Amino acid sequence: MNRPTRRPQPHALRLAALPAALALAMAALPATAQDAPRTCPTADDPAAPCADAVALDRVEVRGLRGSLVDALTIKQGSMQIVDAIVAEDIGKFPDNNLVEALQRVTGVQTTDRGDGEVSTVSIRGLNDVNTTINGRNIFTASGRSVALADVPASLLASVEVFKTRSAAHIETGIAGTLDIRTHRPFDFDGRRFVVAARAIHQEQNNETDPNVSLLASNTWDVGGGRFGALVNVSYAETNYRDQSVTAGAMVPFFTDNPPEGFVSYERIPTIIDGADVWQPGLEAGLPFAPGSTVPVRGQQYEYVLSRDAVFASDLTGKRERPAASVSLQWAPDDASEYVFEAFYNGYRNESFNSLLFSFVDWWGALGDNPGQNIELYPGTNIVRARRGIGFPYNFTSGDLSTGRTDSFLYALGGRWDVGERLKLRSEVTYQDSEYETDFFAMRAERVTRSVWVDFNAGGGKPAFGFDDDPETPGIDESDTADPAQWNLAQLYDNANYARGDAVTFTFDGDYAADWGPFHKVSFGVRYDDRSASEGMRVGPDNACDLALPDCSFAARPGLVHTNRGFFDGRSDVPSSWVVPDGHYIRANADFYRQLYGRPTGDQLVMTENFNVGEITTNAYVQGDFAFDFGERTLDGQVGLRYVDVDTDMRFGEGTASASASKVLPSLILRYSFTPGLMARLAYGETLRRPGFAQLNPNIIYTDDVTNIGYGTATGGNPNLRPTESKNYDLGLEWYFAPGSALYGTVFRREIEGMVSDFRRRVTYEGYDYILTQPDNASSGELEGVELGLVWFPDNLPGLLDGFGIQASYTALDSSQQIPITNTAGEVVGSTTTPMFGISDTSYSVVLAYERARFGARLSYVWRDDFLHHYEAPQFANPLGVYFDAEKSLDFQMSWEASDSLSLTFDATNLTNELYQSYYQYPGTHNFGTALYSRTFAVGLRYRF
Repeated sequence: MNRPTRRPQPHALRLAALPAALALAMAALPATAQDAPRTCPTADDPAAPCADAVALDRVEVRGLRGSLVDALTIKQGSMQIVDAIVAEDIGKFPDNNLVEALQRVTGVQTTDRGDGEVSTVSIRGLNDVNTTINGRNIFTASGRSVALADVPASLLASVEVFKTRSAAHIETGIAGTLDIRTHRPFDFDGRRFVVAARAIHQEQNNETDPNVSLLASNTWDVGGGRFGALVNVSYAETNYRDQSVTAGAMVPFFTDNPPEGFVSYERIPTIIDGADVWQPGLEAGLPFAPGSTVPVRGQQYEYVLSRDAVFASDLTGKRERPAASVSLQWAPDDASEYVFEAFYNGYRNESFNSLLFSFVDWWGALGDNPGQNIELYPGTNIVRARRGIGFPYNFTSGDLSTGRTDSFLYALGGRWDVGERLKLRSEVTYQDSEYETDFFAMRAERVTRSVWVDFNAGGGKPAFGFDDDPETPGIDESDTADPAQWNLAQLYDNANYARGDAVTFTFDGDYAADWGPFHKVSFGVRYDDRSASEGMRVGPDNACDLALPDCSFAARPGLVHTNRGFFDGRSDVPSSWVVPDGHYIRANADFYRQLYGRPTGDQLVMTENFNVGEITTNAYVQGDFAFDFGERTLDGQVGLRYVDVDTDMRFGEGTASASASKVLPSLILRYSFTPGLMARLAYGETLRRPGFAQLNPNIIYTDDVTNIGYGTATGGNPNLRPTESKNYDLGLEWYFAPGSALYGTVFRREIEGMVSDFRRRVTYEGYDYILTQPDNASSGELEGVELGLVWFPDNLPGLLDGFGIQASYTALDSSQQIPITNTAGEVVGSTTTPMFGISDTSYSVVLAYERARFGARLSYVWRDDFLHHYEAPQFANPLGVYFDAEKSLDFQMSWEASDSLSLTFDATNLTNELYQSYYQYPGTHNFGTALYSRTFAVGLRYRF
């Protein structure tokens, strides 16, 4: 892809050189001389033997350093390449949810800020992450994955990030697996009680929210055995405010020499006299060199590119997350143990979006000399600023959305030692998850005197405003907060639901073998019966009769909502405007439904979109082996996993079925040069199954709401196959001191059958639509390197003693082949782009200080810009929407007031960053600018 405004990235040379440089650097380091035990706990099996390891557990510390020591112990002891985060103490994660807690892990990136938080986790740039809780696969509603932001940090004991997988691991998730570990009563010696509370102040919304948790656990001697019970509950509330200003998509306009039938600087339609003039949805967009032309009636006409609209969004809301975990453990003797666990996480959200939208293209009133009101970027045909756009159509919209999730997981299992060699485990789990949402909104509209806009007034931030009409004394058209200037327009009343459940049975065993180099053989089966369904209700598109008194702001004072102080003065945009109040409309829902001629009450009916049943059967076998070469050891694991999937689908009146099976090999080798220096080599194959909604062939048509000339339509494909990935990893780890380590990994992913969207123009009920449907038509490659460091220097003088650093760096190079289609949906070529969500580089640095009862850390997280998604294929700009570089500076401090009481203070987004996006070329194709809140929190923890 030609992206001239970005700095060049010599990926191949850089990534090829890093493995050799890393190996040479580590090989040159002196070997450690510490004694180490021959066994240590692992992430795969807490009782399994492992390679020689530095005795990290000799460092008896608490707080952040203690948690890093525990995380390094998990990393070093695991057969797989894994990173971990461990709670500093019960409920002592300083982050609000799991996503925030993961952002400092090597190779992990987070993104998609909104609603007062980040919500998406990527491992090495890929967001297809499989999530398990205590080894059990979990999901939200009809999705393949869990909404990670719904998992509160206060319920976590640890999180392990698996970047390679053994045959015993669930095969899905090309990016990797997150295994969430919750607390169990046998984790503690006897009784334990912890209560934690934080008050979190959201600066933009000027609200202070509670985040509380409680853990109660105890164990008892019962006969010759032991019984334990634990309850852990959590509640978090967030009142948020997100603000954004966005320059709309690009469309072409004639210049001052248009063809007959058009006027100067009129917008150019895609079809004139039945012939295609320009094609929307091009990968690179229309050319923007000066003098670029389009064909009309056999002649070439020059055009300029400008935005069709500009809009501002002021989103406020309240989110609640209740969660609970219950664990019962019973060990009647040393040879057996039984566990019952229940896990619940909930989500409640009500958000209100106050939207101000104005067209800024052409409305037949540009003045006598419109060219003088247009400013171009130098050396391009792109309009940077426009003035004097007469009589533009504006609308505001008050959008109220509510969402509710309830997810439950229950598990009953046991383990048994059968003789001295055989260990068996089995478990039955049931989970059920439902998500419901509805959307109630009303627009207000007007045609005002004129609008001015600067699409990039500096730093990629748009600016715009409305001009007062001197011929209307007493009315100020520049005042967007005057209800008298607005008429009520469309009403939107939609609802959706998504449901999923699963019954899963597992049976696993480990046999302590004595078969030459093989010392353990593991085997198991897994049976999973999953169902998922989705439904929706969409109200008819009726208008309100403005002749009726109730169809006005004046008739209902409660209908008026006006925001204030928008965007903190960081751009020249309206700071206040009026919208219909979605809360008031919701409270009087049937009144407004009746006013708009819509169904009310019992007439509201949900329609099922799809219902899918899927049965997955797995079987695996793997062997652990070791070769002893005196001071050096070579051990590893080899395995095979078989997966068989049968899917039955019902979509409205239609049905479909599919089946697939696959054998997935895995191999990992570990070589210990010294007790503290080891290398790992891993190969494995993983799958990404298509989402259930992607299988739905029903087509949803969305009308043209921006006057582009055609609508959009989307549908699924029941013939989608799983995406397959071959994964290669080579790592080197140096544990050079107790509690300190330097490590790095080079890796490669070869991905086949990636799902990409095909687009074509269709006609439905007399209207044109651009239809998008997915297919397994793409392939991709991802390679990179990640480096990590944890270092707490010993014997620093005076007050410097206690300083440490945790740092990570990830470099990625990706490509994907995407088919190019014409307006008929026929493949006419292909193009190469970066994979979605992949930053070239990212890093994090944590400066930590711990001394006696005091601890503090300052963390900085940064990731390079990246291709986030594709724009709707309706416009003349490039399809790719890129997110600009993202960064966050956070601070956390704690003080142990006593052995039982801890006090904390933390802050996020200290530098009050703006988050921005653009269409492929940031200098000329800026898109959105968003302002999110800083947060400040104080808290306490009491334990005994």
